[in-house]
Amino acid sequence: MADLIYKTIIDSLKKEINQNQFPNMKLPDERSLAEQYDVSRSSIKRALGTMAEQGIIFKKRGSGTFINPLYLKQDSYFSYSGKNLGITDSYQINGQKPGIKVLNFDVVRPDAELQDNLFLKPSEFVYSFKRLRLIDNVPFMIETGYIPIKLAPELSEDIASESIFNYVESELSQEVNKTYLTISAAPSDDEGQQLLDLAPTEPVGMMEGIFFLNDGTPFEFSTMKLHYKYFKYGSFVDLSNR
Repeated sequence: MADLIYKTIIDSLKKEINQNQFPNMKLPDERSLAEQYDVSRSSIKRALGTMAEQGIIFKKRGSGTFINPLYLKQDSYFSYSGKNLGITDSYQINGQKPGIKVLNFDVVRPDAELQDNLFLKPSEFVYSFKRLRLIDNVPFMIETGYIPIKLAPELSEDIASESIFNYVESELSQEVNKTYLTISAAPSDDEGQQLLDLAPTEPVGMMEGIFFLNDGTPFEFSTMKLHYKYFKYGSFVDLSNR
């Protein structure tokens, strides 16, 4: 319940910020916000702390809490703000309808590289799947993933047609909340040109990485191939707590 409260506050404040409800770029103080939302100040503190970690706001000692002007200018498509790192909840689609089309779903024996990436024995098997991500029925990403069967034995093609990470959270009581990603650009190949409607001269954005459960277990190795128009990211760096 507490998670729901602070997330609701964040969603509401972000909506107000995007609608320019704070023309002086300053948020009300914590007491005023607690009264406005009829919640405890601890819930407000948690919401504002999360927003500060995301680079949406910043606190200036003795002056108050202010909106980061660069946040208002950003046009990044990804914003990781929940408990898991799933594309479904993290992709910013501004009211558009997201979709997933499963292109294939199988069980395979992992090769040596995949065994290393997911810390598997040669005798263990993985789910192998390829999914096409869409926004308003327009393809923007090809996702190829591998998940050890032992970590999600009931995984199915039907589940893969929705958010797998949300399934892990709701049904397996785990969170996929850590990742190591490499991000690059590459020439589009036949698959990208066909599925993402790219010309041979147009590139794709590439993301490849390992996603980890909250206990540190490698859960998925995946490669994501994006239409270059959706290959936009923002980053907030804070070294103050080193």
